[in-house]
Amino acid sequence: MRVRELVIIGGGPAGLSAAVEAKKLGVEDVLIIDRESEPGGILKQCIHTGFGLHVFKEELTGPEYAERFIAEAQERGIEIMLDTMVIELTDDRRILAVNSRDGLVELKARAVILAMGCRERTRGAINIPGFRPSGIFTAGTAQYFINIEGYMPGKEVVILGSGDVGLIMARHLTLEGAKVKCVAEIMPYSNGLTRNIVQCLQDFNIPLLLNHTVVNIHGKKRVEGVTIAEVDLNRKPRMETARYVSCDTLLLSVGLIPENELSRMAKVQIDEVTGGPVVDQSMQTTIEGIFACGNVLHVHDVVDLVTIEARVAARGAADFLKQKKKRIRPATVPVIPGEGLRYVLPQRIDLDGALEETQNFFMRSVKPMDRGRLLIQSDRGVVMSKNLKFIRPSEMISIKVKREILQQNNCLKISLCEGSENGD
Repeated sequence: MRVRELVIIGGGPAGLSAAVEAKKLGVEDVLIIDRESEPGGILKQCIHTGFGLHVFKEELTGPEYAERFIAEAQERGIEIMLDTMVIELTDDRRILAVNSRDGLVELKARAVILAMGCRERTRGAINIPGFRPSGIFTAGTAQYFINIEGYMPGKEVVILGSGDVGLIMARHLTLEGAKVKCVAEIMPYSNGLTRNIVQCLQDFNIPLLLNHTVVNIHGKKRVEGVTIAEVDLNRKPRMETARYVSCDTLLLSVGLIPENELSRMAKVQIDEVTGGPVVDQSMQTTIEGIFACGNVLHVHDVVDLVTIEARVAARGAADFLKQKKKRIRPATVPVIPGEGLRYVLPQRIDLDGALEETQNFFMRSVKPMDRGRLLIQSDRGVVMSKNLKFIRPSEMISIKVKREILQQNNCLKISLCEGSENGD
């Protein structure tokens, strides 16, 4: 068994950012383990622009964004173990990995950062009836086929779900010569960024059908068409509105699931709403010495926020490694999502841990609002309020809370009410 100081599981944007930041903070022994043959994660196939606006103040493609961190990791001598699958992680930070070069590799890490990313929800998760013909892909798989392998998945396409990957693929398929018939979304609002709705659908005259879903897939060997129907307020199909749309390809953009099999194996507490670990302000999970960041923690809409979050996890891991003895953790301050919010992250504040001048909180609304009032309450009443505009569930809300507010209260509840403080 080899002992390593910091092991990062995952070599995508979160893992690379965390490794570079940890090295900057003086952690000498940093190892990244990634199951793919090249680092960079999902960014390798994201050849569109829109990355780096927050971190680098310029617009980059996905591969360009990843290359900057890969180059810096190499310059700083960070070891990246590729083509290696981690098959076991324990709560005392023992790691079992396997590859074709070394066989079975056993490591003991003083600290671990989880950065495994997420995977796409498939047809089986949403139970669409019909046969199982070829021509049904997740949007990310279609993106991989076109951008990495050079294959066109089809010529006439229907997209189910309006996640960002699906919207981007609607534009990309159109530019590659395919006909995108429509994008069907079961919710009354889009699940993608507003900029992608405009740039990928409206600019290319691709219809977005809200409150619609696919109720049947036609064809045995290859997709021949789909039946689309409106849904009611309970998201149940209204079959009297069903209509047939001919197509040879169906793309699914119906959500992402954080990859947390290893987290559960290590007995990390999982948040039922985000699907990722419960963490404190340093991104430390409920297991001491194990940190999490990026899409394994909660699904992000902008990669720059993944980088910012990964840097916080790296700082937390670096502080943990500097401790000479095991810290007895006190009672923490729970952070509870209230009315109008799906979740708030971090879910708790460790008062014995490092607290910066201001603490970033990330959250998502349960519905679109033109105006909203964000309230932070404790047992003593409202301690902070802020007016927000153009709130969308697909766009993460980020606010900064002063350290004094965190230190002076035993519990915090964050809520989002429609309308602003002056009654607008």
